[in-house]
Amino acid sequence: MGLIADQARRLVAAGYREVVLTGVDLTAYGADLAGTPSLGQMVRRLLAAVPELERLRLSSLDPAEIDAELWRLLAEEKRLMPHLHLSLQAGDDLTLKRMKRRHSRAEAIAVARRARAVRPEVALGADLIAGFPTETETMFRRSIDLVAECGLAFVHVFPYSARPGTPAARMPQLPDQVVKERAARLRAAGEAALAAELSCRVGGETDVLIERAGIGRAEFYAAVSFSAPGARGSVTRMRLIESSGSSLVGVPVQ
Repeated sequence: MGLIADQARRLVAAGYREVVLTGVDLTAYGADLAGTPSLGQMVRRLLAAVPELERLRLSSLDPAEIDAELWRLLAEEKRLMPHLHLSLQAGDDLTLKRMKRRHSRAEAIAVARRARAVRPEVALGADLIAGFPTETETMFRRSIDLVAECGLAFVHVFPYSARPGTPAARMPQLPDQVVKERAARLRAAGEAALAAELSCRVGGETDVLIERAGIGRAEFYAAVSFSAPGARGSVTRMRLIESSGSSLVGVPVQ
Protein backbone atom coordinates (compact mmCIF):
# COMPACT_ATOMS: atom_id res chain seq x y z
CA MET A 1 0.00 0.00 0.00
CA GLY A 2 2.87 2.34 0.75
CA LEU A 3 4.26 1.91 -2.76
CA ILE A 4 0.88 2.75 -4.26
CA ALA A 5 0.54 5.88 -2.13
CA ASP A 6 4.08 6.97 -3.03
CA GLN A 7 3.39 6.58 -6.72
CA ALA A 8 0.14 8.54 -6.42
CA ARG A 9 1.96 11.36 -4.60
CA ARG A 10 4.54 11.56 -7.38
CA LEU A 11 1.81 11.73 -10.01
CA VAL A 12 -0.06 14.48 -8.15
CA ALA A 13 3.18 16.42 -7.67
CA ALA A 14 3.76 16.16 -11.44
CA GLY A 15 0.37 17.77 -12.08
CA TYR A 16 -1.97 14.82 -12.54
CA ARG A 17 -5.52 15.41 -11.28
CA GLU A 18 -6.85 11.87 -11.76
CA VAL A 19 -5.34 8.47 -11.05
CA VAL A 20 -6.79 5.20 -12.35
CA LEU A 21 -6.18 1.96 -10.45
CA THR A 22 -5.90 -0.86 -12.95
CA GLY A 23 -5.02 -4.54 -13.03
CA VAL A 24 -5.87 -7.84 -14.67
CA ASP A 25 -8.00 -8.78 -11.65
CA LEU A 26 -8.26 -5.57 -9.63
CA THR A 27 -10.66 -6.86 -6.98
CA ALA A 28 -8.23 -9.68 -6.12
CA TYR A 29 -5.86 -7.05 -4.70
CA GLY A 30 -4.30 -7.98 -1.36
CA ALA A 31 -4.75 -11.75 -1.44
CA ASP A 32 -0.97 -12.23 -1.49
CA LEU A 33 -0.16 -9.52 1.10
CA ALA A 34 0.18 -9.70 4.87
CA GLY A 35 -3.23 -9.32 6.48
CA THR A 36 -4.90 -9.82 3.08
CA PRO A 37 -6.21 -6.25 2.73
CA SER A 38 -9.14 -5.79 0.36
CA LEU A 39 -9.32 -3.42 -2.58
CA GLY A 40 -11.70 -1.23 -0.58
CA GLN A 41 -9.23 -1.01 2.30
CA MET A 42 -6.43 -0.07 -0.07
CA VAL A 43 -8.56 2.63 -1.73
CA ARG A 44 -9.54 4.08 1.66
CA ARG A 45 -5.92 4.24 2.81
CA LEU A 46 -4.77 5.69 -0.50
CA LEU A 47 -7.31 8.52 -0.35
CA ALA A 48 -6.40 9.21 3.28
CA ALA A 49 -2.65 9.15 2.57
CA VAL A 50 -2.88 11.43 -0.47
CA PRO A 51 -5.55 14.04 0.36
CA GLU A 52 -4.36 16.22 -2.51
CA LEU A 53 -5.45 13.57 -5.05
CA GLU A 54 -8.62 15.03 -6.59
CA ARG A 55 -10.02 12.12 -8.58
CA LEU A 56 -9.57 8.37 -8.22
CA ARG A 57 -11.07 5.98 -10.77
CA LEU A 58 -11.20 2.18 -10.78
CA SER A 59 -10.80 -0.10 -13.76
CA SER A 60 -12.52 -3.46 -14.32
CA LEU A 61 -14.09 -5.02 -11.22
CA ASP A 62 -15.22 -8.60 -10.66
CA PRO A 63 -18.82 -8.28 -9.39
CA ALA A 64 -18.29 -11.30 -7.12
CA GLU A 65 -15.47 -9.59 -5.21
CA ILE A 66 -16.60 -6.02 -4.49
CA ASP A 67 -16.06 -5.73 -0.74
CA ALA A 68 -18.09 -3.85 1.88
CA GLU A 69 -15.48 -1.11 2.31
CA LEU A 70 -15.52 -0.36 -1.41
CA TRP A 71 -19.31 -0.08 -1.38
CA ARG A 72 -19.07 2.36 1.54
CA LEU A 73 -16.51 4.48 -0.27
CA LEU A 74 -18.60 4.57 -3.43
CA ALA A 75 -21.47 5.95 -1.35
CA GLU A 76 -19.50 8.45 0.75
CA GLU A 77 -16.23 9.43 -0.97
CA LYS A 78 -16.76 12.03 -3.68
CA ARG A 79 -13.15 11.77 -4.86
CA LEU A 80 -13.91 8.20 -5.95
CA MET A 81 -15.43 8.75 -9.37
CA PRO A 82 -19.06 7.63 -9.98
CA HIS A 83 -18.10 5.13 -12.65
CA LEU A 84 -17.75 1.36 -12.33
CA HIS A 85 -16.62 -0.96 -15.09
CA LEU A 86 -17.70 -4.54 -14.40
CA SER A 87 -16.17 -7.76 -15.69
CA LEU A 88 -19.48 -9.41 -16.62
CA GLN A 89 -18.49 -11.28 -19.83
CA ALA A 90 -21.93 -12.82 -20.49
CA GLY A 91 -25.58 -12.65 -19.48
CA ASP A 92 -26.41 -16.35 -19.53
CA ASP A 93 -25.84 -18.48 -16.44
CA LEU A 94 -24.68 -21.59 -18.31
CA THR A 95 -22.21 -19.55 -20.35
CA LEU A 96 -20.91 -17.91 -17.18
CA LYS A 97 -20.47 -21.35 -15.62
CA ARG A 98 -18.54 -22.59 -18.65
CA MET A 99 -16.39 -19.45 -18.48
CA LYS A 100 -15.74 -20.31 -14.81
CA ARG A 101 -17.05 -16.93 -13.70
CA ARG A 102 -18.00 -16.61 -10.04
CA HIS A 103 -21.15 -14.56 -10.48
CA SER A 104 -24.58 -15.31 -11.92
CA ARG A 105 -26.80 -13.18 -14.12
CA ALA A 106 -28.96 -12.28 -11.12
CA GLU A 107 -25.91 -11.27 -9.10
CA ALA A 108 -24.69 -9.01 -11.91
CA ILE A 109 -28.04 -7.24 -12.00
CA ALA A 110 -28.03 -6.94 -8.21
CA VAL A 111 -24.58 -5.30 -8.26
CA ALA A 112 -25.77 -2.77 -10.84
CA ARG A 113 -28.85 -1.94 -8.79
CA ARG A 114 -26.81 -1.61 -5.60
CA ALA A 115 -24.36 0.74 -7.29
CA ARG A 116 -27.21 3.04 -8.31
CA ALA A 117 -28.78 2.83 -4.88
CA VAL A 118 -25.61 3.99 -3.10
CA ARG A 119 -24.50 6.50 -5.79
CA PRO A 120 -27.41 7.57 -8.01
CA GLU A 121 -25.18 9.47 -10.46
CA VAL A 122 -22.99 6.43 -11.17
CA ALA A 123 -22.44 5.27 -14.74
CA LEU A 124 -21.77 1.60 -15.42
CA GLY A 125 -19.71 -0.16 -18.03
CA ALA A 126 -18.89 -3.79 -18.68
CA ASP A 127 -16.82 -6.23 -20.70
CA LEU A 128 -18.91 -8.70 -22.72
CA ILE A 129 -17.79 -11.56 -24.95
CA ALA A 130 -19.79 -12.52 -28.06
CA GLY A 131 -19.70 -15.99 -29.57
CA PHE A 132 -18.29 -18.02 -26.68
CA PRO A 133 -18.15 -21.75 -27.58
CA THR A 134 -21.53 -23.54 -27.27
CA GLU A 135 -23.39 -20.21 -27.08
CA THR A 136 -26.82 -20.53 -28.69
CA GLU A 137 -28.87 -17.64 -30.04
CA THR A 138 -31.05 -17.76 -26.92
CA MET A 139 -27.98 -17.64 -24.65
CA PHE A 140 -26.57 -14.74 -26.66
CA ARG A 141 -29.84 -12.82 -26.40
CA ARG A 142 -29.45 -12.89 -22.63
CA SER A 143 -26.18 -10.99 -23.00
CA ILE A 144 -27.87 -8.36 -25.16
CA ASP A 145 -30.74 -8.10 -22.67
CA LEU A 146 -28.23 -7.68 -19.83
CA VAL A 147 -27.14 -4.33 -21.28
CA ALA A 148 -30.57 -2.87 -20.53
CA GLU A 149 -31.20 -4.81 -17.34
CA CYS A 150 -27.96 -3.58 -15.77
CA GLY A 151 -28.20 -0.13 -17.36
CA LEU A 152 -24.77 -0.39 -18.97
CA ALA A 153 -23.61 2.79 -20.67
CA PHE A 154 -20.06 1.85 -21.64
CA VAL A 155 -19.93 -1.61 -23.21
CA HIS A 156 -16.64 -3.15 -24.33
CA VAL A 157 -17.41 -6.01 -26.72
CA PHE A 158 -14.91 -8.75 -27.50
CA PRO A 159 -15.58 -11.35 -30.20
CA TYR A 160 -14.48 -14.68 -28.78
CA SER A 161 -11.17 -16.01 -30.11
CA ALA A 162 -9.70 -19.34 -29.06
CA ARG A 163 -6.51 -19.35 -27.05
CA PRO A 164 -4.61 -22.62 -27.49
CA GLY A 165 -4.40 -24.78 -24.39
CA THR A 166 -7.46 -23.33 -22.64
CA PRO A 167 -10.57 -25.36 -21.78
CA ALA A 168 -12.69 -23.10 -24.01
CA ALA A 169 -10.48 -23.90 -27.01
CA ARG A 170 -11.44 -27.58 -26.63
CA MET A 171 -15.18 -26.82 -26.66
CA PRO A 172 -17.27 -26.86 -29.85
CA GLN A 173 -16.47 -23.58 -31.62
CA LEU A 174 -18.97 -21.31 -33.39
CA PRO A 175 -18.43 -20.32 -37.04
CA ASP A 176 -16.37 -17.13 -37.36
CA GLN A 177 -19.19 -15.38 -39.18
CA VAL A 178 -21.60 -16.06 -36.32
CA VAL A 179 -19.12 -14.67 -33.80
CA LYS A 180 -18.60 -11.51 -35.87
CA GLU A 181 -22.32 -11.01 -36.39
CA ARG A 182 -23.09 -11.37 -32.70
CA ALA A 183 -20.28 -9.00 -31.75
CA ALA A 184 -21.72 -6.42 -34.14
CA ARG A 185 -25.20 -6.79 -32.64
CA LEU A 186 -23.84 -6.49 -29.12
CA ARG A 187 -21.88 -3.36 -30.06
CA ALA A 188 -25.03 -1.86 -31.57
CA ALA A 189 -26.91 -2.52 -28.32
CA GLY A 190 -24.07 -0.85 -26.42
CA GLU A 191 -24.11 2.19 -28.71
CA ALA A 192 -27.86 2.60 -28.25
CA ALA A 193 -27.48 2.28 -24.48
CA LEU A 194 -24.74 4.93 -24.43
CA ALA A 195 -26.87 7.33 -26.48
CA ALA A 196 -29.77 6.86 -24.06
CA GLU A 197 -27.54 7.35 -21.01
CA LEU A 198 -25.98 10.54 -22.36
CA SER A 199 -29.36 11.94 -23.35
CA CYS A 200 -30.48 11.58 -19.73
CA ARG A 201 -27.41 13.54 -18.57
CA VAL A 202 -28.26 16.63 -20.63
CA GLY A 203 -29.19 19.53 -18.35
CA GLY A 204 -27.00 18.35 -15.48
CA GLU A 205 -23.60 19.54 -14.30
CA THR A 206 -20.31 17.72 -13.81
CA ASP A 207 -16.65 18.47 -13.23
CA VAL A 208 -14.75 17.87 -16.47
CA LEU A 209 -11.07 16.95 -16.58
CA ILE A 210 -9.67 18.59 -19.71
CA GLU A 211 -7.59 16.08 -21.64
CA ARG A 212 -6.79 18.24 -24.67
CA ALA A 213 -8.16 21.30 -26.42
CA GLY A 214 -11.93 21.03 -26.64
CA ILE A 215 -12.19 17.55 -25.12
CA GLY A 216 -12.54 16.41 -21.52
CA ARG A 217 -13.79 13.57 -19.36
CA ALA A 218 -16.80 13.82 -17.04
CA GLU A 219 -16.73 12.40 -13.53
CA PHE A 220 -18.97 9.59 -14.82
CA TYR A 221 -16.45 8.90 -17.63
CA ALA A 222 -18.33 10.27 -20.64
CA ALA A 223 -16.40 12.34 -23.17
CA VAL A 224 -17.36 16.03 -23.12
CA SER A 225 -16.59 18.48 -25.93
CA PHE A 226 -16.56 22.24 -25.42
CA SER A 227 -15.51 25.39 -27.24
CA ALA A 228 -14.39 27.49 -24.28
CA PRO A 229 -10.65 27.80 -23.58
CA GLY A 230 -9.26 25.45 -20.96
CA ALA A 231 -5.81 24.30 -19.93
CA ARG A 232 -4.94 20.65 -20.37
CA GLY A 233 -5.07 18.89 -17.01
CA SER A 234 -7.38 21.42 -15.40
CA VAL A 235 -10.82 20.58 -13.99
CA THR A 236 -13.76 22.78 -14.97
CA ARG A 237 -17.37 22.70 -13.81
CA MET A 238 -19.62 22.39 -16.85
CA ARG A 239 -23.30 22.29 -17.64
CA LEU A 240 -24.18 19.60 -20.18
CA ILE A 241 -26.28 21.13 -22.95
CA GLU A 242 -26.34 18.55 -25.74
CA SER A 243 -25.64 14.93 -26.60
CA SER A 244 -24.24 13.67 -29.89
CA GLY A 245 -25.02 10.06 -29.06
CA SER A 246 -21.44 9.11 -28.22
CA SER A 247 -20.35 12.22 -26.31
CA LEU A 248 -21.72 15.30 -24.58
CA VAL A 249 -21.35 19.02 -25.17
CA GLY A 250 -20.64 21.21 -22.18
CA VAL A 251 -20.34 24.89 -21.32
CA PRO A 252 -18.45 26.21 -18.27
CA VAL A 253 -20.61 27.16 -15.32
CA GLN A 254 -20.13 30.83 -14.57
